[in-house]
Formats: sequence, C-alpha cells, structure tokens
Amino acid sequence: MPAFVLVEHPGPWGLDATRDARWTDGGFGAELRSHAERAGVRLLLIRRPGRARTPISRHRVFVVHARPPFTWAETTTVRDPRALLDLDLAALRAGRSLGLERQEEPVFAVCTHGRHDVCCAERGRPVAAALGERFPERSWEVSHLGGDRFAASMLLIPDGLYYGRLDPEAAIAVARARLAGELELDHLRGRTGYPMPVQAADITLRRELGRLDPPGPRLVARVVDGEVTTATFADGDDLYAVSVRTTATEPVELTCRAGRPQPAVRHQILRIGRAEP
Repeated sequence: MPAFVLVEHPGPWGLDATRDARWTDGGFGAELRSHAERAGVRLLLIRRPGRARTPISRHRVFVVHARPPFTWAETTTVRDPRALLDLDLAALRAGRSLGLERQEEPVFAVCTHGRHDVCCAERGRPVAAALGERFPERSWEVSHLGGDRFAASMLLIPDGLYYGRLDPEAAIAVARARLAGELELDHLRGRTGYPMPVQAADITLRRELGRLDPPGPRLVARVVDGEVTTATFADGDDLYAVSVRTTATEPVELTCRAGRPQPAVRHQILRIGRAEP
C-alpha cells in the first residue's frame, strides 16, 4: 500500500478496528474507511502505549505517502474526526501534500491489535511499552498491520518500512538506529510499496552494499517470470539486479488466531550482481 492515514482512537478497537471501534457516531468508522478505500489509501487506528483508554479532546492524525523514492508524512490534530472526510486522499496517494504540518522526525507504530490476533497483543504490547517509555512522543500502538506471524510488528513513519519479530530490546535498537539516520536490517521486513519478492531483494542488496540509509537503492524495474522475480535497482550510476524465487512452504500455523495450518511464502535469492544499463 503506497499511502496511509493513521487516526488516534484510544479504543477499544474491536475485531475490525476501523469498523468496530466505538466512535461517537456509530457509523463513522465504516464511512471513513470507505473514504480511504475509494482513494486507494489504507486507514489505521493508533493510540498511545498502555492500557489506560482515557477520552481525548483532539485526535492526532498522520498522513503518509510511502511510495519510494519520495516518502513523506504530514500530521495534524482534529477535534471532530468527521473533518477527515474532507481530506483529499486521492492527492495523498498521488504524492501531493495535503497542506498539513510536515512530520520530519521518525514515528514508531507497533501493532498491538489483540482482538485481531492475540499474538499481536502478547508480543506487541511489551514492545510498544518499551518504546513509549524511551521515546514517548514518537511511539504509538497501531491496529492490524498484516503479517501477524511476524509479531511484534512495527510500521516506521515516514519511511513506510515494516519491521517484524521484535522484542523490546530489538525495537529500541531499531529506533536508535533510525534516529541516527540508519536502518537496522536484521528485523527489517521490507518497504510497504514493494511486492514481497522485491522487499527481499531490496534487503539483500542493502546488505551487499552496506546501505543503511532509509532511502537506499532505488527500484527501477521488476520482471516476473513464473516463480522468479528479478528486481533492478539503481545505486548512484550503478545498476544491480537481484533475482528471487518465491515458493510456498508446507502448511504451518501462521498466527495465534489461525484456524488451520496454511502455507507460508519463502523467498530464495538466486543471483545478485551488476546489471547492464
């Protein structure tokens, strides 16, 4: 997903957060989600770490354009969330500013949506609490991100990067690295705007080149041939091609909420090297 809207809602969120959360207007969640879906933007709910769900008078909002190489975020607060229906979310998806305050500093949003999958609560809440204690102004809990089997999962704003299998110590390391202008790669799942094989290729190339800066190499082409995806990246004047085979594993229990075993996706790096212009 190339664009997000994150709206502060103290909770409870329910099974489907944007549908089931208790807004003052009972039908507002579905209306706001429809507004986002029509624009091709993903709607998420956020709240400050901790179990106290005290009412708030103003709701923090982040809008994020996560399509590289131009990733950015803006923020505001609203007294009435219905004002969000006036946001031009089609412009956000296209990469145009909504005229809000620029969010230059990193924000860490950890999935703690236990009603969706208990793994997210059991593993995510300690991570969110640790980040909230260390970086209180930058840390949020967030509703279902996807990839529950990677809990605890985190969305890094404004970069549009997913991290997974975090514990409190690892999350602090990720945050410290990002605040220093670098990415920690051991728990990086990939960039939200890329297909999964390209995410795997991007992380592999970063390791190969030692590229820890958030923008990293720039994707310039993607070719899919059956199970094999070849992603070509530009790094300055140099081009690199990374070939990835994507297959399914034997069925396994993917999440705490899974009703039955399902195949997981596995990415195997076949080749990495210079590419011709």
